[in-house]
Amino acid sequence: MTLQQEIVGNAMQMAVVNLRLGQTVYCEAGKFLFKTTNVTMETRLSGPSGGGGGQPGGGGGMGGMLRQAVGTAMQAGQRALAGESLAFQYFTSTGGEGTVGFAGVLPGEMRALELDGTRAWFAEKDAFVAAESTVQFGIAFQGGRTGRSGGEGFVLEKFTGHGTVIIAGAGNFIDLNPADFGGRIEVDTGCVVAFEEGIHYGVQRIGGLNRQGLMNAVFGGEGLSLATLEGNGRVILQSLTIESLANALRKAQGGDKQGPTGGLFSTHAG
Repeated sequence: MTLQQEIVGNAMQMAVVNLRLGQTVYCEAGKFLFKTTNVTMETRLSGPSGGGGGQPGGGGGMGGMLRQAVGTAMQAGQRALAGESLAFQYFTSTGGEGTVGFAGVLPGEMRALELDGTRAWFAEKDAFVAAESTVQFGIAFQGGRTGRSGGEGFVLEKFTGHGTVIIAGAGNFIDLNPADFGGRIEVDTGCVVAFEEGIHYGVQRIGGLNRQGLMNAVFGGEGLSLATLEGNGRVILQSLTIESLANALRKAQGGDKQGPTGGLFSTHAG
């Protein structure tokens, strides 16, 4: 049974989740907004994919406890390497139906994805908001070449299992299928929010190291690379990138040091 939830709001959306008795939903630390008093909250280092995520105790005596501790440490270590929160917060309704509210960290949209166990979903860092305890959260590392070229493309969040997962992004969303556009689309690396398993994600250089290629990189604001998405499946893109939002805020505060040349010669250290 899918999670009963409603996404409300416009410029800064939130997800209001209705929990049945005994049902559990978890979120990344920092995404929780509010809850009713009959919903308990617990913070853990482990996710539902292993360790103490959904079945505390682990069994097997001392050996089982050791394996559980090692698994939890590996999960936390992976998330730390990916720049994600170390902990998850779990919410369970204990006295009838309960309500919990969640939100992302940037002005923009949210989306509820339904997993049926046949296809995983991949999302960019920080897109995850909340999910049912039947959904497993993991970290997927792209190949080194892709990561070095694309920046945002090196680390992805991976969701498997059955149930509802809620993601968030910046600006407005658009859903596309590369199969409707000849099997391949090319986008700004910061515009990718999420995509289904079966979509091949890569990064390509914009043109060659020639005059036009350098013009694109220096004055186009895209740097040297574009993300490529190939295959047949659902892709979610966002209209606002974190980099463009940060640049707008710096400019509004009088701290824009990029000048007319854009990204390649930016003096911003972030």
